[in-house]
Amino acid sequence: MSAKRPPERAEVLKRMADALKQGAVMLNLQCPVCSSPLFRLRSGDIWCVKCQKRVVIVKEGQDVMTAASDLLLNALEETLLRKLNDLNARMREEKDLDRLVELCSLMARILDNLERVRRIARMR
Repeated sequence: MSAKRPPERAEVLKRMADALKQGAVMLNLQCPVCSSPLFRLRSGDIWCVKCQKRVVIVKEGQDVMTAASDLLLNALEETLLRKLNDLNARMREEKDLDRLVELCSLMARILDNLERVRRIARMR
């Protein structure tokens, strides 16, 4: 089994240029793994284009687990909102009343979980 080879320099430069074209901002920070410049994406995420991974900046005095849990809460909220959007589209098309009742029940559970995630995030 061979290890994944690092991307060629030209490939990394192309990714950097693409990120900038898409509205990312190059930061004066380096990736802790590969020392490549980091980018702040339009979503607010900090990204290493060479490693192709999100990077979490932990401020001095900030707990690493707190920073990681904030990211997780944001990701959960985003996922739940996407699922609500998908469910909404399904409900619009559904003709079977029994299936519509199931979808409504699922939507209620997703909304409950969304509220829980938001409540936890507000408490931080």
